Amino acid sequence: MSDRTMTEAPAPAPSRHVDAGDEGYSKDLKSRHINMIAIGGAIGTGLFLGAGGRLAGAGPSLAIAYAVCGVFAFFVVRALGELVLYRPSSGAFVSYAREFMGEKGAYTAGWLYFLNWSTTTVADITAAAVFAHYWSAFTDVPQWVLAFIALAIVLTANLISVKYFGEMEFWFSIVKVSALVIFMLVAIYLVATSHPIDGHTPGLATITDNGGLFPSGVLPMLLVVQGVVFAYASVELCGVAAGETENPEKIMPKAINSIMWRVGVFYVGSVVLLALLLPYTAYSADQSPFVTVFDKLGIPGTAGIMNLVVLTAALSSLNSGLYSTGRILRSMALSGSAPKFTGVMNKGKVPYGGVLFTAAFGVAGVGLNYWMPGEAFEIVLNLASIGILGTWGMVMLCSLFFWHRSKNGLVSRPSYRLPWAPYTQIATLLFLVTVLVLMWSDGGVGRTTVMLLPAIAAALVGGWFLVRGRVAELAADRD
Repeated sequence: MSDRTMTEAPAPAPSRHVDAGDEGYSKDLKSRHINMIAIGGAIGTGLFLGAGGRLAGAGPSLAIAYAVCGVFAFFVVRALGELVLYRPSSGAFVSYAREFMGEKGAYTAGWLYFLNWSTTTVADITAAAVFAHYWSAFTDVPQWVLAFIALAIVLTANLISVKYFGEMEFWFSIVKVSALVIFMLVAIYLVATSHPIDGHTPGLATITDNGGLFPSGVLPMLLVVQGVVFAYASVELCGVAAGETENPEKIMPKAINSIMWRVGVFYVGSVVLLALLLPYTAYSADQSPFVTVFDKLGIPGTAGIMNLVVLTAALSSLNSGLYSTGRILRSMALSGSAPKFTGVMNKGKVPYGGVLFTAAFGVAGVGLNYWMPGEAFEIVLNLASIGILGTWGMVMLCSLFFWHRSKNGLVSRPSYRLPWAPYTQIATLLFLVTVLVLMWSDGGVGRTTVMLLPAIAAALVGGWFLVRGRVAELAADRD
C-alpha cells in the first residue's frame, strides 16, 4: 500500500536524539514569517538576475528547465518538511544527518551547506552591486565598494535578533511577490492587447518567429539546468527556521505545500511571459530581464523601480544565507565539527560567530569583485551549485534512511510525508547526479567546477581528521 493511500498514520514516536545546537534560541518567528520565508526562499537572485542570461542562451525552453528543477526542489523541501515534523531542529538536515548517518554525515552535510551559502553570499553581493550600477549615481562607484556596502548593511541587521531577520525577510518577500504580480499583470495586458514593445508585437509569434521553443536546440536548455538549480537554492530555509518558531507542526505543512504552485506561477509563468513579450535575444546576463522589459516600454521610472525590487531580492537572499549558515554552524560547533567561536550566541540569541564566519567569506567575495568584476557572479554561481547539489543530496539521503528506519519499526513517520517514498528520493538523487554531468558537458567554468570536486572531497577528508578527536570527545561527554 502506498504512503498516499494510507488512511491512518501512526503518531510519530518522539525522537531520542537530542541536538545541543537546538538550545538557547528564541521562538520569535511567527506563522506569517515562515510563510513569507518559504516564498522568499523560492524567489531569489537566480530568477531576478540569472534568468536574463539563461533566457538569452536557452530561449523560451528555459521555462521547461524551471518546471523540471522546481519539481525536484519541491521533493527536497517536502522530504525536509517530513523530518521537521518528526523533530524540529535549527540544525535542520545537519541534525538529521547526525541522527541517521552519524557525525561524519553531519560534518559533510554542514560543510557542503556552508560551501553553498558562503559562495552564494558572494553571488548576492555581486548581484546587488550590478543592480546598483543601473543608476547613474552609482555608475562611477567601483563594483567592489558597492558589494562591501551591501554586505555591511545586511550583516548588521542580521546580528541583532531573529525577530529582525524575520521582519526583514517578511517585507523583502512582500516586495518581491508584489513586484512579480505587478509584472505579470502588466505582461498579460501587453500580450492580450498586442501592445508593441521596442518595435515587437507581444504574443506567440515572438516565440515562433525567433526559432521556436528551442531556438538553439535542446542541448542549451539542458546545460542551463545547473544555473536553474541555483535559483531554487533557498527552498530549504523554512526547514532551518522551523527551529525558531512555535507549533511548527501546524505552520510547516501549509508553507511547504504552497511552494509548488508558487514555483509554477512565479518561475515558469514569468519566463513564459518574458518570452512572449520580447525575442529571447533581447535579454542579457548583465541586466535583469524584468528591468529590460520595463526599459524598452519607455514608461518613466518603472525600470528604476523594478531594479530596486531586484536589488531587494539580492539583499533578501544575502539575509537568508547569513541567517541559515549561522544556525547550521552552531549545530556543528557544539558537536565539535566547526570552530568553537561559531557556536557562540549574543544577547539577542543570535549565533553571531557563525554569521560573522560566513560574512568573512563575503569579504573575500568583495576581493573577487575587485579583481574579476565581469566573471564574479558566474564563478561563484557554479561553486554554489556544487554546495546546493550536496545539500539536496544529503537531505534526500537523510529522508531515505528515515524511511528505512520506519520500515524496520525504529521510528514512526508523521502523517505529513514525502509521497512515493523511496522512489522519490532515488529519482531526486539521480537527477542531482545528472546535473553534475551536465555541468561537465557545459565546459568552461562548469567543467572547471566539477574538476574541483576531488579537491573539495580532499578538503572534507582532511578537515575531518582535524576535528574527529574533538567530535569524539564531545560525543562521549553527551553519552
